[in-house]
Amino acid sequence: MNTDFLEKLKSFEIPTCLRVCCGTDGSVTFLLEIMTRQPVSVTTESQHIIKADKPIADLLDVEEGSEVNDRAVWLSAGGTVFVYARSLSPLERMPDTMREQLMRADIPIGRILRSHNLETRRDMEELEILEGEPTFDGISVLSRSYKIVHNNRTLMWINERFPIDERWCL
Repeated sequence: MNTDFLEKLKSFEIPTCLRVCCGTDGSVTFLLEIMTRQPVSVTTESQHIIKADKPIADLLDVEEGSEVNDRAVWLSAGGTVFVYARSLSPLERMPDTMREQLMRADIPIGRILRSHNLETRRDMEELEILEGEPTFDGISVLSRSYKIVHNNRTLMWINERFPIDERWCL
């Protein structure tokens, strides 16, 4: 794990459950299910195929114009929304069955990866607290971005936003 990422995360005055979810290099969905003792549901806000512009092509290390799945979802457990997540996935790197599951939308990415037994790692990139963001009606959020890497190539880029409030006092 990136030591700057870890040191930054440890410096934030946030609930421990939030620190654990944001700091994991594994499945947030799985951790939420353990912490809440509830199944996690995924509600898709948007999902569409876009052509990679220069910034997205550079981010994903693909050619400009490559097809990319752009997906935004909400993760909830027990009727409480815990995470807003946006992912960018180059379709050319997806196994066919994985692409089909991703396009069906309401399946958590962690569950999709687990069902395909892919050897992956998460490379943490950015971590910051954002004030006054509209994502959770102005509640401050902890935002993290990372890449899921398979065979040394970016399979997905993900940005997750976690509201910083009492919902994490589980």
